[in-house]
Amino acid sequence: MSWEGVNYLAIVLAAVSSFMFGGVWYGLLSTQWLAAANIRPEDLQKAKGAATAAPYVIAFVAQLVMALFLAGLLGHLGSGQVTASNGMITAASVWAGFVATSLTVNHAFQGAKKELTLIDAAHWLGVLLIQGAVIGWMGVG
Repeated sequence: MSWEGVNYLAIVLAAVSSFMFGGVWYGLLSTQWLAAANIRPEDLQKAKGAATAAPYVIAFVAQLVMALFLAGLLGHLGSGQVTASNGMITAASVWAGFVATSLTVNHAFQGAKKELTLIDAAHWLGVLLIQGAVIGWMGVG
């Protein structure tokens, strides 16, 4: 994969935008997600400091990596083909072929509730669609 034509500003904006989406998504579905994940709200109150920040840092770094590789994939579409529409189509394909399948398998072996899989899978679809739209709109390089 060639990294010389990558638009790093697009990658950062895609990661920030999709991270913000996650905050809204899980903020709106926090009650349902906690129930599906078998986490009691009082357990969250016990966690303090760096331990609570770590998952957010990991999530943001992971979304930066995701945006970087999505930009690399979009760059392979060729000259004039990197558009918001093609970015979203590519992102949805990546989600359906890799993310949703992996998440479903992991949750099945973990015995997770179907609701948890649906909430998390839809979140990652939103993340990738946002990233594909931003990177496609701004271009890869």
